[in-house]
Amino acid sequence: MNHPAPVQDSQQLQAPDLGQLYPDTPRFHLPHLGIWAALIVLVILSLLVAPGTLRVASLYSMLPLAGALAIAAAGQTLVVQQRGFDLSVPGTMSLTAMIACTSVATGRELTATLGLATAAVVAVGLLNGLLVVRLAITPLVATLATNALVMGVVWTLSDGLPVAAPDALAQFVRRTPIGLPTVALIALAIVAVLAAFQTRLVAGRNFLAAGASPTAARAAGILTNRHVTAAYVASSACAGLAGVLLAGYAGTATLNIGDPYLLPAVAAVIVGGAPLKGGGGSVVATALAALFLTQLVQITLALGAPTSSQLLVQSLAIVLAVLLRSMRLTAWRPYATRSEGRT
Repeated sequence: MNHPAPVQDSQQLQAPDLGQLYPDTPRFHLPHLGIWAALIVLVILSLLVAPGTLRVASLYSMLPLAGALAIAAAGQTLVVQQRGFDLSVPGTMSLTAMIACTSVATGRELTATLGLATAAVVAVGLLNGLLVVRLAITPLVATLATNALVMGVVWTLSDGLPVAAPDALAQFVRRTPIGLPTVALIALAIVAVLAAFQTRLVAGRNFLAAGASPTAARAAGILTNRHVTAAYVASSACAGLAGVLLAGYAGTATLNIGDPYLLPAVAAVIVGGAPLKGGGGSVVATALAALFLTQLVQITLALGAPTSSQLLVQSLAIVLAVLLRSMRLTAWRPYATRSEGRT
C-alpha cells in the first residue's frame, strides 16, 4: 500500500538559492550595490575635480540639505511602492514651514504649533488618499490638484511674504550633536525606522505586498486601500518635517521653500532603484541616492555651473539610472532563460 509522502516541516521550506537557480552568477551579494558604487565613484570624482566639496565646512553645509531631501524622498518612496506619485510635496513643505514660523510669531505655544502642523500634514495625506482611492483619480492629477490647494492656504497664511524662523528652531536645526548636523541625524533615524518597519514587521511586508500586486493582496485579505492612504499620509508627514527643518536651517520660511525638492525627491527614488510598478525599492537606497544627488549638485556648482543646472543634473541622473537598470535586466535575461530550459 502506497503512503503519501510526508509533508515537510515549514521551517525546511526556504526560498531557492540564487546560486542554484543561476550557477554562473556570483554568490556574493551586497545590498544596494549599485548606489554604493555610484557614491564611491562620486567621491573619487570629487577628489579629482572639486576637492573643496569634501572639506569639513562644505560637508557640514551639504549634509543638512541631503538630510532634508532624504526625509522627503523616503516618504515619496512609500507612495511609489504603492504605485503612485506625490506631487504635493512642495506645497506640504511650504505649509508646515509657514505654520511653524507664523505660529511662533503670533505667540502660539509649541504644543499648539505641533498639533496644528500634524493636523495639516494628516489632512493633506488623507485628501490625496481620498482622491486616489475613493475617486480613482490618477495620482499625478490628484496630488497636483492638492498641491495647488495647499499653496493657496500658504498664500493666505503669509500674504505672500517670507516669515522669519524662530530662534529656538534655528538653533536646534544648526546644532551638531555627536559631530553630525541635526537634520542628518533625524534623517538617519527616520530611514532606520522605515527600513525596520518594511523588513522586520509583518505589517511592513504586507505593505510591500499590497503595492507589488494589489489583486493578489486583496485575495490574501490585505486591505490595499488603507495601505495606499497610509502611504500618502506618511509622505505628507515626511515632507512636512523636511519643510520645518529647512525653514530652521535657512532662517526663514518662504512660499517656494519646497519647490526645489519635487524633482530631487522623485530622482532619489528612481536612482535608489525603486521600481515604478510598485512593491519594491528601499528607503535606505533612496537615502543614499539623496546623498549622491546632493553631492553631485555641489560638484556642479563648484565647477562654476549656474544654479539652474541643478535640474539638468538631476534629470540626467534619472535617465542614467533608468538606462543602467534596463541594461542590468537585459544582462540577466540569459540566466533566466537558461534556468527555464533546465526545468
